[in-house]
Amino acid sequence: MDDLNAMLTPGMLVRHPGQPDWGVGQVQSNIGGKVTANFRDKGKVVIDSLRVELMPVFDD
Repeated sequence: MDDLNAMLTPGMLVRHPGQPDWGVGQVQSNIGGKVTANFRDKGKVVIDSLRVELMPVFDD
């Protein structure tokens, strides 16, 4: 499986497909398969790219 999260860069907006109640998150870093994002309704979360494919947000 390709790591589509590899294209995420700091400042990009994302959603967690399994946690819609978290709202939109802003990518803080993307290092070694770990994406750190700050979600509006959850706070800072570290996501394992091999387990969760974050969805980029272009219209929020």
